[in-house]
Amino acid sequence: MAAETTVRPIQAVSQPVSLPTLITLALSNDASQKRLSAQSDALRETAIASATQMDPKVKVGVGGLPVDSFQFDEDPMTNISVGLMQQFARGDILTLEARKIRQQAAGVDWQRQVRQREVANSLTQLWLELGYQQQAEQLLRENQRLMSELAGFIQTNYSVGQNEAQDLLQAQLQVSKLDDKIQANQQMQRKLRAQMSEWLGSAWFSETTAFTATNSLNWQDLDTLLQSQPQPNQYYALLNQHPMVKVADTAIAASETQADIAGEAYQPQFGVEVMYAYRQAKNMKGEPASDLLSAYLTVDLPLFTDNRQDRQHAAAQYQIGAAKSQKDLLLAQMNARANALIADRVNQQERFTRYQSRLLPQAQARTKAVERGYQNNAAQFSDVISAASDVLALEIEMARLTTDLNQTSSNLALLLGGPALRAIAPSLMTPGITD
Repeated sequence: MAAETTVRPIQAVSQPVSLPTLITLALSNDASQKRLSAQSDALRETAIASATQMDPKVKVGVGGLPVDSFQFDEDPMTNISVGLMQQFARGDILTLEARKIRQQAAGVDWQRQVRQREVANSLTQLWLELGYQQQAEQLLRENQRLMSELAGFIQTNYSVGQNEAQDLLQAQLQVSKLDDKIQANQQMQRKLRAQMSEWLGSAWFSETTAFTATNSLNWQDLDTLLQSQPQPNQYYALLNQHPMVKVADTAIAASETQADIAGEAYQPQFGVEVMYAYRQAKNMKGEPASDLLSAYLTVDLPLFTDNRQDRQHAAAQYQIGAAKSQKDLLLAQMNARANALIADRVNQQERFTRYQSRLLPQAQARTKAVERGYQNNAAQFSDVISAASDVLALEIEMARLTTDLNQTSSNLALLLGGPALRAIAPSLMTPGITD
């Protein structure tokens, strides 16, 4: 298996890299899915084995052998016996045992789909975060370029005595600060790409050069899905299709099958035994003694059921109730998480709108006013630096809000599933698992 989990590196990134492509690659290289697949196959093989009757037993022995001579032909009762014994399972217990194990295998298959969503969401979060860092780098470099041009302009004016030394030093200090921020940004980008290599492989990390990520995805399908819900704050119909809930369903089904198995314990258990005895001695008439054939039927009667069968059946019923309560709890937790994500999403959309329509335009207008004032000797150079820093901070914060909004949408889409997955990983939109 270790040889089979070798990660296949993606092609050299001279071609555009998309998020769905990376997710498909990550899913194909995920060792955890291979482990779950092997567990599912093992359970299905076990189900076939458990549906088979027990192997017969062969019984070979000697009976009636005289201990004074140990002769086989001295006493007519002496015989060499060969027997075959077969015991049969109670009722339909073998069929039920096989069904239960197949249900457990289906649960493991649903766990694979849970893992697929986890991998897709983790990679999407990293992709969006990398997109934010790349956008922040562009803003920093653009601001650094403008500040460098301003520093050069001030230095020229300073050389002819039109600017003060403190203005030049402050401009150069601002350029150095931006250098440090760009370096920290690049370090974060390398860290994010290294984290991606958990699913894409170290070869991908070492061979892949720079590529452009995005901090925004198309969530039209998610918006349509949310608007189509008949009751707000109630998403149980969608959540019932989530793989985690399907795992809970298989646990309930397996518990119900276990109750059926406990019910079969009230059925009798049959066994048969056939013996053939070969005799070498002669009978009292001096004739060869006849060989003997014996046949037996054994029945295990469950007469005293108070402390075993009754208790096991009651325990199985309690287990069904526990499994159903576990599903109810899971659905309640997932619905609460969906509502919390929607609340975050609404708040982030409102903040983004505020930044876009009010805060950033106001800061840009202030910057232009301060620049005109500085040119007319009505404002200090520190005011220009402060205004430019405010605009840069707001632009970066707006990019951060965009990223947070998309990361929240990703969490929500992976939770609700359905058409909302199309923006992240169309490969996850697969039909359900059948037993």
